Amino acid sequence: MKWTMFAAMLVAAPALQAQSPDSPNVAAMRALYEMNKGVVIKTAEQVAEDLYGFKPTPEVRSLGQLLGHVANANFMFCSTALGEKSPNATDYEKAATKADIVAGIKEAFSYCDKAFQMSDAKAAEAATVFGSKQNRLYALVFNVAHNNEHYGNLVTYMRLKGMTPPSSQR
Repeated sequence: MKWTMFAAMLVAAPALQAQSPDSPNVAAMRALYEMNKGVVIKTAEQVAEDLYGFKPTPEVRSLGQLLGHVANANFMFCSTALGEKSPNATDYEKAATKADIVAGIKEAFSYCDKAFQMSDAKAAEAATVFGSKQNRLYALVFNVAHNNEHYGNLVTYMRLKGMTPPSSQR
């Protein structure tokens, strides 16, 4: 990640916290979430459809499957944080086209947007994440960490194909 991206995050976090003075914890996570949301969506849009099937090795997910996995996971983590049944009825990891996957990524992030608007009081309520008793904020933190983990994979895939990932573009 470039220093400019880090600087933008540092600038954005206080601004977002200022909008939510009673919920600084969720606001801080929202700043990280928004940064990651932007680069993942840009990646999905930027990569040509013929590269969606690219796998660096046979044992790993293709680029398209990885994006689909991120979409599916966003629905799962955010529905947990919201205390709702996931509205996702599609397995985007198995989607056949770039258009379907891009739509899934956008739909998943749109759904998550409301989770990252909750108050700190709501975020402190109990939630079960992978069988572990946690709170709703834990689900939001896990979501951001998971998105960042897989954005790192996407960066590697793009670099292997000679592409500049969104987080490194000027």
